[in-house]
Amino acid sequence: MTSAPVARSAAIRVAQARDTWFDRVLTPEALSFVADLHRVFAPRVQALLEARRAYQARIDAGALPGFDPLTRVIREGEWRVAPIPADLRDRRVEITGPVDRKMIINALNSGANVFMADFEDSSAPTWEQMVEGQMHLQDAVRRTISFEHPTKGTYRLVDDPAVLMVRPRGWHLVEAHLEVDGQAVVAALFDFGMYLFHNHAALAARGTGPYFYLPKLQAASEAELWNDVFVYAQHALGIPQGTIKATVLIETLPAVFQMHEILDALREHAVGLNCGRWDYIFSCIKTLRAKKGHVLPDRRELTMTTRFMRSYTEALIQTCHRRGAFAMGGMAAQIPIKDDPAANEAALGKVRADKLREARAGHDGTWVAHPGLVAIAREAFDSVLTGPNQLDVLRGDVVPAASDFLALPEGTPTEAGLRENLSVGLQYLAHWLDGNGCVPLNHLMEDAATAEISRTQVWMWVQQGARLADGRAIDADLVEALLDEVAAGLRAAGPVPKTFSRALGLFRRLCVEPAFAEFLTLPAYWQLVSP
Repeated sequence: MTSAPVARSAAIRVAQARDTWFDRVLTPEALSFVADLHRVFAPRVQALLEARRAYQARIDAGALPGFDPLTRVIREGEWRVAPIPADLRDRRVEITGPVDRKMIINALNSGANVFMADFEDSSAPTWEQMVEGQMHLQDAVRRTISFEHPTKGTYRLVDDPAVLMVRPRGWHLVEAHLEVDGQAVVAALFDFGMYLFHNHAALAARGTGPYFYLPKLQAASEAELWNDVFVYAQHALGIPQGTIKATVLIETLPAVFQMHEILDALREHAVGLNCGRWDYIFSCIKTLRAKKGHVLPDRRELTMTTRFMRSYTEALIQTCHRRGAFAMGGMAAQIPIKDDPAANEAALGKVRADKLREARAGHDGTWVAHPGLVAIAREAFDSVLTGPNQLDVLRGDVVPAASDFLALPEGTPTEAGLRENLSVGLQYLAHWLDGNGCVPLNHLMEDAATAEISRTQVWMWVQQGARLADGRAIDADLVEALLDEVAAGLRAAGPVPKTFSRALGLFRRLCVEPAFAEFLTLPAYWQLVSP
């Protein structure tokens, strides 16, 4: 822990916190609820993480991901998820962002149908941000949230804000500032439990409910665990079963082979699946990292029109609509370019084309990262949708095949592509260690997924002995030399975060060490909480 612990019970230890945090969030009752969730479910979380490692070991040994013959009856059976609440039936534009107070207000006021408040990839999990984020959401749920800007006045909610959803952290992370029986609590259970405990009654009073996005799932067994958490929590708090609703991000390669099974495991609580496309690219590279001789091209060539990405999104649409669930499109991360109208129009044109592609493919809605993109995304979906969603678009023309999901393109990396990965990954990590998980870089609003793609692609090029277009080997010496050049250039352009040197050292190791770190945020987290 980063500060003197404060005992709240004999078995629960909480890092030093502000009085308002204890008054509003870390109450004895809420801590007891989260501790109960942890005691019941933490052993299963550990078992699932071990199952992930065993799965990857089989892939590294030469097995290929594929459909499970034992669950064929689920894939081929006729069943549907439970009815979807009225306020979630039109989700054509969703905006996402961190749990910053001003961001929450702007996102809820943006004109989007849904705002996903993100404790995961777009938030650096400092203790302050994780707890204050819970306070901000309490105020947002009760419509009392406001923000005083020094020059722009007071920000308040409009009368009809977006529907609120919350993304907790993934199963692989812990919250080091709360210990239960001497063990750091599972971060996902902390985020979920605190939000549900404090807000379920207020949400019900407003005719809505506790709605969640579930990240980084790799198997139906992980969805089943979430379902059991929901059932247990609803029973413990006296909430009718099925009140909690969840959309699962399909952002790992293993999960794409179990989409029917994931929806089935969450059948009473599921409302859809989402194409978490940036993390999906990261997962594809990571999962297939031992495939000898496979060299990916530059990251910019891994577009949505490539076979492996198109196949994944079309299969997701078909799966969801067959089961009565929503198929949500991917993120548009562009930021409006205010000082260059021509460049801005070109960037927005790409967003418009991307959202039209999603709508025409059959998606029910899409994601944007900036309020300035809401109108463009809405216009694209309005031009295609004839009702609140496209559940009637069944995509019977799609025949999912494992070979399609595994058809990652091959190509020749360029020095420009290598430098871009090093620059983006290093800058993002420096800002993340400085407490900022949502970072504007090169007119894109980046989160952890982009940094993961960047460092994983560099690592794979090194391990595969790839060569640049000019013939130079991409080895540790070249990567370290170019990384030093990139770092020097960033420092010269300055200013850089105070954590820049630490980020440089960590990013260097993650790119060139033979052992692969499953998530960048795992080693980075301990530097964040114990600098």
